[in-house]
Amino acid sequence: MLMIQGGPALSRFRVEKMVCQLAEAVPAVKGVTTQWLHFVDLHSALSDAQQTILNRLLEYGPSHHDTVVTGRQWVVVPRLGTISPWATKATDIANNCGLEQVHRIERGILWGIELDEALDEKSEATLLSLIHDRMTEAVLESADDAEVLFTTTEPAPLISVDILGGGHAALEQANGELGLALAEDEIDYLVENFRTMGRNPNDIELMMFAQANSEHCRHKIFNADWIIDGQSREETLFGMIRDTHHNNSEGVLSAYKDNAAVIAGSRGERFFPKGGKYQAQEEEIDIVYKAETHNHPTAISPFPGAATGAGGEIRDGGATGRGSKPKAGLAGYSVSNLRIPGAEQPWETDHGKPSRIVTALEIMLEAPIGAAAFNNEFGRPAINGYFRTFEEKVPGPSGAEVRGYHKPIMLAGGMGNIRRPDVEKNEIPPGTQIVVLGGPSMLIGLGGGAASSMTSGKSSENLDFASVQRGNPEMERRCQEVIDRCWQLGEENPIV
Repeated sequence: MLMIQGGPALSRFRVEKMVCQLAEAVPAVKGVTTQWLHFVDLHSALSDAQQTILNRLLEYGPSHHDTVVTGRQWVVVPRLGTISPWATKATDIANNCGLEQVHRIERGILWGIELDEALDEKSEATLLSLIHDRMTEAVLESADDAEVLFTTTEPAPLISVDILGGGHAALEQANGELGLALAEDEIDYLVENFRTMGRNPNDIELMMFAQANSEHCRHKIFNADWIIDGQSREETLFGMIRDTHHNNSEGVLSAYKDNAAVIAGSRGERFFPKGGKYQAQEEEIDIVYKAETHNHPTAISPFPGAATGAGGEIRDGGATGRGSKPKAGLAGYSVSNLRIPGAEQPWETDHGKPSRIVTALEIMLEAPIGAAAFNNEFGRPAINGYFRTFEEKVPGPSGAEVRGYHKPIMLAGGMGNIRRPDVEKNEIPPGTQIVVLGGPSMLIGLGGGAASSMTSGKSSENLDFASVQRGNPEMERRCQEVIDRCWQLGEENPIV
């Protein structure tokens, strides 16, 4: 393994902000310095000329010669057993520059924390939790320990849940331990069916069922039959939502059946390659609209929660019909009272909050940056949105109750363009190839659908944190480029 030093990992502004944040939690902190470290795993040794090329590739930003890291040191690296988005890009670039001996390049941050006294175990744990994301990163005591980044291990074995022997109780226990958010009737359904098959399910099967059948994915409440004041209602909540389209369908080309809706646009010119040359091409340009919420993740971890909210909406827009082009985004937020320190308002009573969700102020300081960052790094502007606060004590059926947005609304929306012949998906003939685009699937967003279907506070803190995905806008941009090349082929579009 080679280690190549880089420049400072944080700007002066970020360093000052980090010092304030760390000192508030651990008063012994007096200063922070950082430096990028690059770890290179090689198939074989590099020549002097190749070493020069690699050094030049890893020279970006301020020079490492001007970087001095002082104080107690730790190295923050990508989570062991995973491959970071940065690594896939850097390794591709190195290989394309003739460095075929490079197997993988990973990047870490050397942190130097200046302290005016030694830290006890609790203070050290608090400090480390603030300089790394435990979902995607790990902390090493020394850069020499980074060899472990390139260690490979065998996948963990499947875990069987003994339904045949333990029945309902065994699945109830797994339901709690894995955070599956299964309802009683779903547990009964699984027990009955696996007993009929004469075998026990494994943990992967249960996790897949929980995600696909979660409220987050299936909207069972919105499609349920309702009895209100003893009267059965014919309409469902989703049916009532669809009524707007049923009663006003003029100009709507697709609604409530795909990843996004499509309305008729107008004729115009689009600029994309044809026959190897970029040129304006006149055609019908229809409009894709999409909006969704990402509330649970934003309540737990605002920056990645809002970022992946935007990313999910972009993905759905691009995957509409036989492929479309995302163009512009929006982000909206409804939160409880901000209670800004030193600027609290008379009506902002502190009613408390669940311990595992962040404050409304933290959401509004971090979530908008997360959504904007993902949009920018993907290459699509976020051009509008909304923001409001509400938290009030009001009369309720059992006395006074507090209404508000402790669990926030994070609205991610956007629009794009689609070609008229691509609005409808075609029938899929037998033997059609299925292509999965994107990076490797790691344990990121673990239990996301099921976790967001739970009542806040009923899941474990670790599961709540693990259920928040982490964004990879560059990989999503690569996926979108593939989709773009397909729809730009016109009648030869290979997407079914």
